[in-house]
Amino acid sequence: MTNNTPNLFGLLGKDISYSFSKSFFIEKFNNEKLNATYQNIDVKSIDYLLDFLANNIETLKGFNITIPYKEEIFQYLDQISDDAQEIGAVNCVKLIDNQYLHGFNTDSFGFIESLKPLLENQHKKALILGTGGASKAIAFSLKKLAIDFKFVSRNPLENQLSYKELNNELINEHLLIINTTPLGTKGKHENELPKIPYQYVTDKHLLYDLVYNPKITNFLQKGLDCNAKIKNGLEMLILQAEKSWEIWTNDPF
Repeated sequence: MTNNTPNLFGLLGKDISYSFSKSFFIEKFNNEKLNATYQNIDVKSIDYLLDFLANNIETLKGFNITIPYKEEIFQYLDQISDDAQEIGAVNCVKLIDNQYLHGFNTDSFGFIESLKPLLENQHKKALILGTGGASKAIAFSLKKLAIDFKFVSRNPLENQLSYKELNNELINEHLLIINTTPLGTKGKHENELPKIPYQYVTDKHLLYDLVYNPKITNFLQKGLDCNAKIKNGLEMLILQAEKSWEIWTNDPF
């Protein structure tokens, strides 16, 4: 490898042509005149990651991970940060010595820092819509913020709620509602939204959607219709991306 060969970073996921990360990092590299590039690692199965690693091991320095591989990536990692271990999901990997994969979770940092300015005294309890990899980082974050929460799932496990169980009492007891599902994402899910009883949402509620494209999802629009405070996932994404860059360019261990 010559000094002119750019360092490679990327995003591992499935059907991720819509993703913000590539354009964000390419712009960052250009603005800071860095000899680096960023590409989507769009694979139908995480098994293909091994081929990608083998073909790019000399230049690859790190990559982000999105749906649906934040949990599946664990089997390939040599070391995992304490936070990512506790969360049970990894969204950032750093390569050490061109061979060792170290996993982190920067979603929690991005979520906490973007949520804190919006919290008011009434936001003591939350509903987490969805139980995938992203929801685990949200649960971890809410624990750090001392906010009680319940998971809501289409197929609830013990101590989880089903969407059908949500009623006036539950909605008004949980004034922070967070969508961690892909429903509302630009593309095939754009016209969908979590099926909660929006008629019980009030101006005391805060609706937070991890989806960032489109800017106002149907979930958030329902919140606006009820005069609730809303927040999409763009700032969280930017913050977690910057945290990933900090990890890739420093030694956090």
